[in-house]
Amino acid sequence: MIAGVFPGQGSQSIGMASGWGEHEDIAQAVFDRAGDVLGYDLWKLVAEGESADLNRTEVTQPAMLAADVAAWQIWRRNDGAMPAALAGHSLGEYAALVAAGSIDFEAAVALVARRGQLMQSAVAEGQGAMAAVLGLEDEAVRGVCKQAADGEVCEAVNFNAPGQVVIAGNRAAVERAEAIASEAGAKRFVLLPVSVPSHSSLMREAGEQLRAEIAQVDIRPPQIPVIHNVDALTHDKPEAIATALIEQLFRPVQWVACVQAMQAMGAGDQVEFGPGKVLTGLARRIDRQMGAKAVFDQATLEKALGAE
Repeated sequence: MIAGVFPGQGSQSIGMASGWGEHEDIAQAVFDRAGDVLGYDLWKLVAEGESADLNRTEVTQPAMLAADVAAWQIWRRNDGAMPAALAGHSLGEYAALVAAGSIDFEAAVALVARRGQLMQSAVAEGQGAMAAVLGLEDEAVRGVCKQAADGEVCEAVNFNAPGQVVIAGNRAAVERAEAIASEAGAKRFVLLPVSVPSHSSLMREAGEQLRAEIAQVDIRPPQIPVIHNVDALTHDKPEAIATALIEQLFRPVQWVACVQAMQAMGAGDQVEFGPGKVLTGLARRIDRQMGAKAVFDQATLEKALGAE
């Protein structure tokens, strides 16, 4: 059995949905539906726009959602295997819920566009930061953050793989963490090109504002189990799903635990639906025995279908 996973913000690029060949009509139809909600031509922007425009978080989020859902729809229309469980990394969790039939696509598009606006406005431009810390145990990274905080926010927010943890918070605190992490034995410390400190407590206000938006969305029990970022558990009740999405903004992404939960449900292989191969790479770091493949264009689709 397979698990289906969906990437989030950071995997976007101009042209990311243009390699579907004979299936491009399916992909474009998904983007056109999103564009109808947003009020602009999302397909054209993603196909031939400027990276600076795509990288604005209120655009990135619906664009990545559309790209993920397009890959999923193309997979299923080509009789790709039905996953035993689904999960999405951060924003990708919305794509997982759409794929599971829990949230309508158009509602999810509007929701993630608003999510992006709320995240961007929660912390002043230039005041937040994120960085990847490589080569330290989780607890050591937490210790680095505690030491670097010095009255500000510096937190471990993405537990992506053993020895690969992302931290976030006030820019000055995150920058202080570099020397501390190096002294603790980190192999690398990489500041990420984002200004929004996602999944840190600085996003709590954005989460509370998102609560009112989510309350307007019809959320149904998923038809395929969805593992949530905040607790690596499945939820059937709409209220619990809503809470998981709200808290996801200001609580860490427990990605290692999510992958392990899907394995415990019998999913020995993983298929990543959406641009790039980020989650495919993380899967192999989490468990070298796990089969992992990405589906983001005609060539990768054919390869993945042929491996079933």
